[in-house]
Amino acid sequence: MEGQTPGQLVRETRKRHGLSQKRLATRASTTQSAISRIERDQGSPSIETLRTLLHLMGEDLVLGIEPRDFGIDPTMIRERFRSTPDERVEYGRAFARFVIDNRGAAVGK
Repeated sequence: MEGQTPGQLVRETRKRHGLSQKRLATRASTTQSAISRIERDQGSPSIETLRTLLHLMGEDLVLGIEPRDFGIDPTMIRERFRSTPDERVEYGRAFARFVIDNRGAAVGK
């Protein structure tokens, strides 16, 4: 369910449990139109509201964090730091020459 909006999460969970919007609204002491607005992502329910709606359908909301992958290879960084300052500067110059020499190559220019 990764990448879903809160509304998609509620709608898919509700349907999976065979509940109507009205039935879920009754359980949540709210209106069918409020559930409809949430499911259509018209507004942003609080995490507590989302947690409550899912709990009423027998599910738990699980939030977490993960380190972001920036596409940086730490082994390459460690390897580069083993070089002398002059070697690092030359590596940077060689990389810059490569970029200049190949600019536009990926788009066929």
